[in-house]
Amino acid sequence: MSRSKEDAVPVKCLNMTEISGRNGGTGRVNEGFSCELDVGEVSARCEQSNAEQNGRHCVNSCSNGTNNKDATKGEEYEFSYITLDKAKEAESGNNQGENGLSENGTAGFKKQDNIVIEEVKEKPLIYSISENPPFYLTILFSLQQALLPVSTSLSVSLLVAELVCARDDDEIKAQLLSTTFMMAGIATMLMCTVGVRLPIFQGPSSSYVVPLIGLMTLKEWSCPSKEELVSIYSNSTVNMTDINGRLPVPKEIILGQLEKLQGSLMVAGILHLLIGLTGLVGVIARYVGPITIVPSLMLAVLYMHRVTVKFAESFWGTAVATTVCGVILSLYLSGKKTPIPFWTRGRGFHIFWYPLHQVFSILISVLFGWALSAIFTNFGVLSSDPNSVQFYARTDARNQILTTNPWFFFPYPGQFGSFRFDTAAFIGAFVATIMSIVDSICDYNACARMCFVPFPPAHAMNRGIFWEGLMSFFAGMTGAGHGTNSYGGNIGAIGITKVASRRVFQVLALIYMLFAVLGKLNAAFITIPYSVLGGTMILYFGIFFGIVLSQLQFIDLNSTRNLAILGISILVGFMSPYWVENNPEAIDTGVPELDRTLTMLLANGIFVAGVVACFLDNTVKGTIQERGLIAQLEGEGTQVGDHKVEYEEGMEVYDIPWVPNFIKSSRFAKYCPILPYFPEKDTQTK
Repeated sequence: MSRSKEDAVPVKCLNMTEISGRNGGTGRVNEGFSCELDVGEVSARCEQSNAEQNGRHCVNSCSNGTNNKDATKGEEYEFSYITLDKAKEAESGNNQGENGLSENGTAGFKKQDNIVIEEVKEKPLIYSISENPPFYLTILFSLQQALLPVSTSLSVSLLVAELVCARDDDEIKAQLLSTTFMMAGIATMLMCTVGVRLPIFQGPSSSYVVPLIGLMTLKEWSCPSKEELVSIYSNSTVNMTDINGRLPVPKEIILGQLEKLQGSLMVAGILHLLIGLTGLVGVIARYVGPITIVPSLMLAVLYMHRVTVKFAESFWGTAVATTVCGVILSLYLSGKKTPIPFWTRGRGFHIFWYPLHQVFSILISVLFGWALSAIFTNFGVLSSDPNSVQFYARTDARNQILTTNPWFFFPYPGQFGSFRFDTAAFIGAFVATIMSIVDSICDYNACARMCFVPFPPAHAMNRGIFWEGLMSFFAGMTGAGHGTNSYGGNIGAIGITKVASRRVFQVLALIYMLFAVLGKLNAAFITIPYSVLGGTMILYFGIFFGIVLSQLQFIDLNSTRNLAILGISILVGFMSPYWVENNPEAIDTGVPELDRTLTMLLANGIFVAGVVACFLDNTVKGTIQERGLIAQLEGEGTQVGDHKVEYEEGMEVYDIPWVPNFIKSSRFAKYCPILPYFPEKDTQTK
């Protein structure tokens, strides 16, 4: 076939798969094209990301000689660009030349040739929830997600150690961290497999941070002073030396505090799981729409920005460099593909095009920041003074963990002793339970939005809260000192990497279980410099808050009602914690337990903003469309304005696997809040 280079653009169809029984192939080509060559009917599809407004389409302009060839992998085929109008003319047989080409250089076809012109839309996700990446990529994707919650897991477990006076007891701290990793791994596996079934990581709940700090201020939870420790050791036969200028707290006191924390958390966990098992969450979720979710999760900024600054300020240079690296890879180079040299026995050496830089943008950013920190450490840029803020930006700041952590440790129920009940600890745990439920409902909706699936139905939310409560109960039994909750940061990471595969998070759960058992392995991840963790926090928390704001598209932003509710709830959510911080003793009802409960609730801006927004949204008159509840009620048929919301997958992602259809269509499933009920499946089975 004679064509000039100006008229035809030769492209190579890579990753082609042969159609069985026919001489044809399909595949994705370079430069943003997606083509299909069917030798039997001569058709082609393509998409050009930078197409003109008139719309350019890729059509086959091969001669009859090419049509008779086998479409094998790696061959070059010629395609020419024509406008849609010209394509229609070619299909009708007009302007047709001898070799299927018109006089003016556009493609022409005989009448018997069937031309399929179809615009292929770019997928918003590289891997959707139900898609499974190759095994080797799944491992890397999971390791990438595993890096994100390490800082929070470490900080919450250290906070528990501070509460039980184990600041200088490395053995207790190592056991608490291993227990935290184990509970996070099991909870994530249950949540992704039989829980809400969204790709959500479950870890130590940040909702427990405020109650834990509140307990530290109580006299009965205060640690012994130096004078008291001197008195204790003077009456003991044990000789004890100072550790960092402090006397260590006796093991009996530490274990006693842990026993009180264990029993109280177990009772709160039972109440937590009952809220999900009774279906109360599904009922509440019907009244929690975007107007409630947005203020609640936006108030998370009040806490997340403090934690992020705490890590990033250790060395802003590395933190900013890590963030910039992630932004370039995930945003500026979005839609581009990385050329990867590849060799297979069938095709030999070839170039494989894959968005490697985007799907591993966080992992690459962490490695880049870690390497940069190593350079700064070796050249003496970072201070070696343990009291300096830069010390934890060094790569050798916590190397002692590698030697002190045991090789193997398996957490088990009752490892710190028997269970005791403490009223103050229970009140704190129950307040945290309420706040974590509100937070989880919001996170479920945000994750569904990020994964391009409908909002979760009531039975999925009930299951999610049920498993969260059950794992909080087991966290109490094992002495973790905190419950489990969904993580917004990992949801934000899905938006960066475009990988929402459920399988990735199931492997992530297995990795965290290995972290728990293999002490040296989790110690290696704990040595990541604080500044690098701070840089990644800027990246994935920023994406997460953007996802939260995207839910505003479902509500009417021209409505004064909606704007007033959003503004008032966010303002009150900021005001309340600020007032409590400046007036910690202002609430005095005469009942100390009630005072502490009210203080803890008012000190949490997420809870306050959510309650105010939910109350106003459900009491001030407004239509379902105006309030943005139509997306939750209609599911897959959601309309936003004049267009229908497009989803990658439907409500089937929330279906429980391995449960027979006759159970899902039974009366038991109808009245069991945590089971899906599909009455039509009974007819299909019969």
